Amino acid sequence: MTIDYAGIGLKSGLEIHQQLDSHKLYCNCPFLLRQDDPDFTITRKLHAVAGEAGEVDVAAAHEAGLDKEFVYQGYDTTCLVELDEEPPHEINKMALKIALHISLLLNCKIVPLSQIMRKTVIDGSNTSGFQRTVLIARDGYVETSKGKVGIWFLYLEEDAARTVSEDKNRKTYRLDRLGGPMVEVVTAPDIKDAEHAKETALKIGEILRSASVKRGIGTIRQDINISIAGHPRAEIKGFQDPKIFVDVVNKEIERQIEEIKSGKELVPEVRGANDDGSTKFLRPLPGSARMYPETDLPLLKISKEMINEAKKTLPRLRSEVEPELRKEGLDDQFIDLLFKQGKVGLYRELYYLLPKGNFIAKMILLFPKEFATKKKMDVEEVEKILEDNYASVLNLLVKKKIKESHIKEILGRLVEGVGLEEAIKFESVDVADLEEEIHKIIKSKPGLNANAYMGLVMKDLKGKIGGKEAMEIIKKLMK
Repeated sequence: MTIDYAGIGLKSGLEIHQQLDSHKLYCNCPFLLRQDDPDFTITRKLHAVAGEAGEVDVAAAHEAGLDKEFVYQGYDTTCLVELDEEPPHEINKMALKIALHISLLLNCKIVPLSQIMRKTVIDGSNTSGFQRTVLIARDGYVETSKGKVGIWFLYLEEDAARTVSEDKNRKTYRLDRLGGPMVEVVTAPDIKDAEHAKETALKIGEILRSASVKRGIGTIRQDINISIAGHPRAEIKGFQDPKIFVDVVNKEIERQIEEIKSGKELVPEVRGANDDGSTKFLRPLPGSARMYPETDLPLLKISKEMINEAKKTLPRLRSEVEPELRKEGLDDQFIDLLFKQGKVGLYRELYYLLPKGNFIAKMILLFPKEFATKKKMDVEEVEKILEDNYASVLNLLVKKKIKESHIKEILGRLVEGVGLEEAIKFESVDVADLEEEIHKIIKSKPGLNANAYMGLVMKDLKGKIGGKEAMEIIKKLMK
């Protein structure tokens, strides 16, 4: 089916939610997803309440009518704020600065004074029954191939609790995600067609990823609002992958066309995206009745000094940085990984100490995962240890107090908990003795390739020789 987007009166805009890389928004708990068993659980039921206008929101009333019981799993990293047993703390200044960075990159006007609001949430995903949200900026835009797409609003808000399991009468959530800082970017209905929706989402995504944000599956969630002439708006949720944008937009338009033809009563609704591009009903579309002021926090004031400071530390877009990385000789695979893992800043800091691009990239991108697997540790824990030590180790290399071939071994020792002074100690072994030992290893296992011998050598001579040096000797002896 060929769609005449302009002829059907398409109106479409995006709502993009992106988690920020900082601690929780209204407490000091870490924004860290836990994989271990919870330390405790609590059980509650939530009820719909009237909003600022004295009315109960239709979506809240719908969820309350399901009469579900909610179970919340907590950890030693869960505090009373997340349990709704203590008032919220002052807003996270680091998260606010990241939100300002994103606002400026989206060409938005910063709002100097905002009322933090409560948004009624009755599906159980927040222990308080509401989500805190605050307007940070408005009236921005992004440039696309089909003209500017306006950015109506940028909000800073709390993320919801994470769903663990669900049945008809009971839903279990994990509190590790609840209260994590995220921004919501709301575009104007300037999207012209399905391909334009995808392009706009990718452009905003590039801007978001240039800032200090979380990476990986589930850290960014994209909704799209769609309506055609004669049909009320539908908000489509469930996008993780922009690849399905085109199918979802086109199939939703086709669905709305058929509904108009059917003559049935049409109402605004929230729908979920299926893997095949179709959508399913979730709940009525919420209205303004679910919003009311947050009474436990003061007005949020954003001064000119805060804005100027954010401008001084404004991150650069991938399209600006990527050519520079290529000039430094960095392989494309490493460039892609640096951006995906959000490690361009770390790479740059270390590159200035030791201008060997691929070596630095390999050290910060590949070593942590390898160490975590071998030592059965969490990757984030390994990365934290290494990031605290990279600069010190490279400084020793630059001063020629250690060999480049020993770097990996030194970092591995640091991950195991060995102190830096001890980690850099290596046996002084004569090169001729090393060659003799490697010759014996090769002779004992004839017919293997160089990589196989490398594994045997590093196992038997661990701490005596670095990988690069060992491979040079192996290749020389195999000739």
